[in-house]
Amino acid sequence: MTLGLAERQGDLLDDVIRFCDDVVPRSSVYALLHRERDALFPDEFFADLFSDRGRRSVPPSVVATVMVLQRLEGLSDREAVEHYTFDARWRYAAGVGGYDSRGWGRFAHTVLVDMRARLAASGDPKRVFRVSKEATSAAGLVGAKRVLDSTPLYDAVATMDTITLIRSAIRSLLRVADVELEAELRAGLGSGDDYATTAKPQIDWDDASARDELIDSRARDAFACLAVLDGRELDAEVAEAAELLATVVGQDLEETDDGTFRIARRVAKDRVISTVDPEARHGHKTAARGFDGYKGHVAMDPDSEIITDTVVTPGNAGDASVAADLIDDVVGDSDDDEVTPQAHSADDNSGNATAPPPRRRRGGGGGGAKRARATGNKNKAASAARRRRAEARRAKLARRDRAASKARTSTGRPTVYGDAAYGTGEFLDRLADTGIDSRCKTQPPTAAGGLFAKDRFTIDLDADIVTCPNNITVTIRRGRDGDGIACFADTCADCPLRAECTNASGGRTIRVGRYEHRLAEARREQRNPEWVNDYRSTRPKVERKLGHMMRRKHGGRRARVRGRHKVDADFNLLAGALNLARLAVLGLRLTTTGWAVATP
Repeated sequence: MTLGLAERQGDLLDDVIRFCDDVVPRSSVYALLHRERDALFPDEFFADLFSDRGRRSVPPSVVATVMVLQRLEGLSDREAVEHYTFDARWRYAAGVGGYDSRGWGRFAHTVLVDMRARLAASGDPKRVFRVSKEATSAAGLVGAKRVLDSTPLYDAVATMDTITLIRSAIRSLLRVADVELEAELRAGLGSGDDYATTAKPQIDWDDASARDELIDSRARDAFACLAVLDGRELDAEVAEAAELLATVVGQDLEETDDGTFRIARRVAKDRVISTVDPEARHGHKTAARGFDGYKGHVAMDPDSEIITDTVVTPGNAGDASVAADLIDDVVGDSDDDEVTPQAHSADDNSGNATAPPPRRRRGGGGGGAKRARATGNKNKAASAARRRRAEARRAKLARRDRAASKARTSTGRPTVYGDAAYGTGEFLDRLADTGIDSRCKTQPPTAAGGLFAKDRFTIDLDADIVTCPNNITVTIRRGRDGDGIACFADTCADCPLRAECTNASGGRTIRVGRYEHRLAEARREQRNPEWVNDYRSTRPKVERKLGHMMRRKHGGRRARVRGRHKVDADFNLLAGALNLARLAVLGLRLTTTGWAVATP
């Protein structure tokens, strides 16, 4: 499929455009996309997704516009295409005008599926979000502050119980095995289950012995399959299915003394909850509220309320585990001045779309394809030359805009805000080492049963000693990783404060981590009233932004797709769409000197 090109010579007499020019607010995302669509993501911006042969595609700038509006309004693919077809605002934003123009009247909903697949297979799958961030930075809207937070993303599959997990994993293995291997695997099955359907076996579920027999027989089927595969060279699909089966039986089952298998009375740490989406996990936003699926992590500039980065992890991942990835633009891990081949190559045309390409008088329908075939290689060479000239102009403007943005934000002190989930010693140490101020809340130490907490002990990190409330001092014993422990042991036996300090038979122990000095410093700083006021006035802004992201039922809190990479791309596109909506409110427009926003 070759690159389709949208009509850029607007029709001033088009009824839809004239009507929307009068009634659509200038601060709406529809007006922004209509006005700056060709500068934000022109068709050439997606040229690397298409080949030089085949029929013309729907212009990618039109598809990208539909994808942005689809994520903003929380629509399915079919609903999005219907809105594009019948909603004048959508046609206005896509630049196709009315139904008597040369623009695309409608297209199949599978075009959106195809575009997502092409983006996922490309070297720049998050380009729509990247463009929104680059335009924001060029306009001087992104400062040196970042607010971090996360939100649950419910998976798009059903959470499976143990029997369903084992049967589904065996069915998957049988499905991907070739005829000979499948026959060997089935020969080892002794339960009598043919694993032909997803339905559970028909037993008396109120009979405990029947349930135990069912679990044991299906577990033995699983181990028999794994025994057949043991030591063999397997292709990728079979190896993946076998690994999933081994994971499922290993996490949920245990062997009793009499050699039978039963469901373990525990929950595995990294438990797979579905064979349909093996990357989804049990998660907890709070101790009392759990969920199944993923976590969406965001970093936001608190002044402009622009999302600067997103990451999706399994639901059981800690917030601080990806915090460093969210602030790499502040830390400076990625060199903004480096022009990579992927970002500014004249061959793939996936670079910064800061300036619009030259205007053409070419339609986007089948007539364009006929002309392209007629002109042959000469037309291809001319088109490539135009793309190279446009790319050179975009690269020049991009370098100038990045330099201006750095000059505007260099005076601000980098600061990161986060709740107690980000107040870990490791993350605080990284912030301190990179010269970033921390506004991440750190929890005070606690002890069960109202006993003395850790802060009742005096910890001298210079001398590596700990003094208890009874003025007993012991030395910290350090391990190879830098973590240490102070054991009071026998000194607790006759201590008058023992009842208030510990009920352990071996006496009180105090653990002193390698980042203890960072935690102690953070706790001292957050007692400062200025620190508290800054935290309370800044960090809650990200909660409102997450509320904006999750307000739509379809594709908001509930994921539309399966697999972490797809959920990550969908969440990132949602963030890019919200950024464009925010930029519309701020009055973003392309001027002769680059991107700028309206002055109040």
